[in-house]
Amino acid sequence: MIMKYKAFSILFSILLVITLPLALCSCGSKNNSSNNEEIVLRIANWEEYLDEGDWDDDEEIKLENGKKIIGRNTMIKDFENWYEKTYHKKVKVEYSSFGTNEDMYNQLTIGDTYDLICPSEYMIMKLLAEKKILKYSDDFWDISNSENYYAKGVSPYIKKSLDQLRYHGQSVGDYTAGYMWGTLGYVYNPKYVSRKDAEDWGLLLNQKYHKKVTAKDSVRDCYFAVRGMQTQKQILTDEFQKQADYQKKLSALLNDTSDQSIQSAGEILSKMKDNVYSFETDSGKSDLVSGKVVANLQWSGDGVYSMQQVEEEGIKLRYAVPKASTNLWFDGWCMLKDGIGKDKEKQQAAQAFVNYISRPDNVVRNMYYVGYTSVIAGGKDQTIYNYIKYMYGSDDKKSVDYDLNYFFKQNGDNYNYVMKTSKEMSEGQLYAQYPTKDVMKRSAIMAYFGDQTNKKISRMWIDMRCFSLK
Repeated sequence: MIMKYKAFSILFSILLVITLPLALCSCGSKNNSSNNEEIVLRIANWEEYLDEGDWDDDEEIKLENGKKIIGRNTMIKDFENWYEKTYHKKVKVEYSSFGTNEDMYNQLTIGDTYDLICPSEYMIMKLLAEKKILKYSDDFWDISNSENYYAKGVSPYIKKSLDQLRYHGQSVGDYTAGYMWGTLGYVYNPKYVSRKDAEDWGLLLNQKYHKKVTAKDSVRDCYFAVRGMQTQKQILTDEFQKQADYQKKLSALLNDTSDQSIQSAGEILSKMKDNVYSFETDSGKSDLVSGKVVANLQWSGDGVYSMQQVEEEGIKLRYAVPKASTNLWFDGWCMLKDGIGKDKEKQQAAQAFVNYISRPDNVVRNMYYVGYTSVIAGGKDQTIYNYIKYMYGSDDKKSVDYDLNYFFKQNGDNYNYVMKTSKEMSEGQLYAQYPTKDVMKRSAIMAYFGDQTNKKISRMWIDMRCFSLK
């Protein structure tokens, strides 16, 4: 199984405000295809974030609903074949990959052109503010169309979250189709770290784990973690919890970028720097395996990958989300005005690609290959839910109930999405991949702060990483 890493280096952390020509794995072309026989669709996605096929025979997934899933070809090749068969028109995908949101953004800045890209939520808001992305068409949302797998299958919880996320009065859900999502928390070794400590944002400052914990080398991730530390006492009070507008107040607290909050964050980060083993980009798993560290701040998808990989070394890890709050993140597909323009045929092909990878069997392929969690629940098709039971289900007498109704249940659906799993999985891989409803209640999306605020936060980050703030 392969995964992407979302962490930024110090340099990448400030690229929202400094344009630097960083290369993608392959560059997009500015030339539109004039071939009436073939549509050229230029797609840019995260590295290793789409099934590349060539599975071994023993990797075939056999589900209880009778479906057998295996990736023979690449997802791109299968899409091209499906599109021609379905729409009687050839499409050629020019596929590129990028390492960070800033990497992708700077390619756009220097003139590379793409039709469909997959940035993270804050970059989507930045592109929306700059009026660079297109709305999805009404046809895309027509659930009577059998090929509209996204509209029919997106989790109601995720769709509501995207629709409610607004920037300058516009709903992000109109301009993006979600792809993968997750939370921010701690992967930890339960032999050395208690779950109580791991459910506290202050783990990175805890002297019991001096030089035994790692944080992400990412200004946004660490700023959110620090805001969690600054606010968790207030959030956990009964007064705060019982507010009618709790969710709105939670988001406002965690997204506070006042000068005072930024200055305070810098001071806390300076103390954190003295306590952590390192700010890492991709060494967290190996450090956990080697025993150099006992806990690591990670995105949930990275956490699933880490827990699966260290099992081969005989090490059992867990994933914890702080009791007070967490970051709800997502990556989503956006259509670029500079690429698609007014070309309705190309827009239809871009939307068809999103629909194709949202088909339940393809969702399973991508989740298996990437290790992250799709925004797709599947609607009336229970293939994805069956896959989760295939991966994490347990018939043992000591198994526990794990409720996933909030994610899978559609209107009018009478099925009870409660599965049996082991205690270990309920605090480990399953918990990271599909957090419980109470975790989602205390989650907030980290907003795009705007260029001036980004400058301030980036300056604070550089001062902390390169100099002493004491």
